[in-house]
Amino acid sequence: MSTSEVVAVVIVAIVIVLLAASVAAASRKRRTNRLREDFGPEYDRTLEDAGKRRDAEKELAARKDEHGQLQLRPLSVATRQRYTQSWTALQAKFVDAPALAVSEADALVTALMAERGYPTDSFDEQSRLLSVEHGHVLDSYRAAHEIELASRAGQASTEAVRNAMLDFRRVFEDVMGDVDEVKAEPYPNDEPRATAVREDRPAR
Repeated sequence: MSTSEVVAVVIVAIVIVLLAASVAAASRKRRTNRLREDFGPEYDRTLEDAGKRRDAEKELAARKDEHGQLQLRPLSVATRQRYTQSWTALQAKFVDAPALAVSEADALVTALMAERGYPTDSFDEQSRLLSVEHGHVLDSYRAAHEIELASRAGQASTEAVRNAMLDFRRVFEDVMGDVDEVKAEPYPNDEPRATAVREDRPAR
């Protein structure tokens, strides 16, 4: 083989390697964009916890695979009415017993998730799989759960508990499916909350 032929072969090999690297990089970028779109803020949270993008994306992909294996069920009209009535009763209870109401709200959301077909053995597992299709309410779910735990320990203010009820309601309505069909009455002074209220949330 002549020198010119050897050079040509080397150039072709380099071009092939560069093309393969370009295709791989484009594929990784598409994967990242897709996961960012699917998980929203949960993508950045998982990346922060994992430390490495590859590990974070592997975890999120695993969640999607696990979620795909769930046998999720729609709610019947009767079941929807039963849960809606239960939530309405909780809102009424909140006026006189806010701490008890927020604990029962946490339990009701867990029961609703089980009704839909989500595993409910642990909060971490619930939140992991909830993030696949309900990532936009996941921060509300985590915040409400943390405040409920603090409330049981007598370490949450009434305002923090009220905020937790509002967060649980967001999750409840989202998991129910058709939010318009959930006729939950607003709480007194149900206005947007100031960021400072989050200071009542227990530290992680």
